[in-house]
Amino acid sequence: MYKIAVIGGDGTGPEVVNEGKKVLEASCKKNGVKIEFTNFDFGGERYLKTGETITESAIEDLKNFDAIYLGAIGHPDVKPGILEQGILLKLRFTLDQYINLRPVKLFENVECPIVDKKPEDVDFVVIRENTGGIYTGHGGVTKKGTQDEIASQLMIYDRKTVDRCLKYAFELKQKRNKLSQKYAEKPIHLVHKRNVLTHCGDLWFRAYEEMGNAQYKDMKRDYQHVDAATMWFVKNPEWFDVIVTENLFGDIITDLGAMIQGGMGVSAGGNINPNGLSMFEPIGGSAPKYKGQNIINPIAAILAGSMMMEVLGETKIAEEIEKSVRDVVKQMKSMSAGKMGMSTTDVGDKVAKLCS
Repeated sequence: MYKIAVIGGDGTGPEVVNEGKKVLEASCKKNGVKIEFTNFDFGGERYLKTGETITESAIEDLKNFDAIYLGAIGHPDVKPGILEQGILLKLRFTLDQYINLRPVKLFENVECPIVDKKPEDVDFVVIRENTGGIYTGHGGVTKKGTQDEIASQLMIYDRKTVDRCLKYAFELKQKRNKLSQKYAEKPIHLVHKRNVLTHCGDLWFRAYEEMGNAQYKDMKRDYQHVDAATMWFVKNPEWFDVIVTENLFGDIITDLGAMIQGGMGVSAGGNINPNGLSMFEPIGGSAPKYKGQNIINPIAAILAGSMMMEVLGETKIAEEIEKSVRDVVKQMKSMSAGKMGMSTTDVGDKVAKLCS
């Protein structure tokens, strides 16, 4: 029995996560696995009614579950930053979800904005450190609102935080190398900006080299500055397999990766605590303008469910869901809302039927 906490959230979040639940229930039933969903109402509507984002006691309740399945957070009537910091970042930091895992995989019949790139050219994973760096909020403001205003926000990392992220990346690369010679031929990449960020960049690079030399001598390694990486993502995505980077740079390059794989409608992510509670989500946001129209693409949410089962150890279910998604995507006219050639629920029904 897997107990899954569901946070549908805002906008179209509940719609896409409902299709994901439908698919998960179908595949789990077929494979003799029990799954139980419990809904939580954290999000913009609750905040507007109560002034609460998410409480410490609620987070303690969530710790009783095997995973969190998230739809989306973001409400047009709530000032930007309140829900993101009060719910998403609070969950990531409190639950120590120190890995943000973002597969970048192009499926057949999904339009890639890069000319002539095929599914075999776009198949890599970005590991973004998820609890450190500039997002921790160190810094402040003085003389606010005046011409002399000064604002600072600091990128801060300690060796432990860097090492555990690198370890996860090296281990994932090791697993992928065993899966396919195609992966094994490519290096693991560290992405930073060590020519300018000489303190944090140096810490990341030294830790990367030391761990690689000590524990993964036979693994190919490479390093790229983040600006160069964005360039090569577009020109030669086939160069990449596993990429590891810090929080801010990871946030930026994973959205570029999402576009390379065909857009936010097919992009899923996981906030992972390898030894604790993890959270899985589509990365496209709440898209409130499409709320209630049954036209939003649920593929990313369904793939987030697949990732959740993979992390929970149910590899067969994860692979079955991804295969079913690939088959349904071939029938879709587009990945864009309102242009798919089918409704949100149609997509979910088709994937669930293939998983049954």
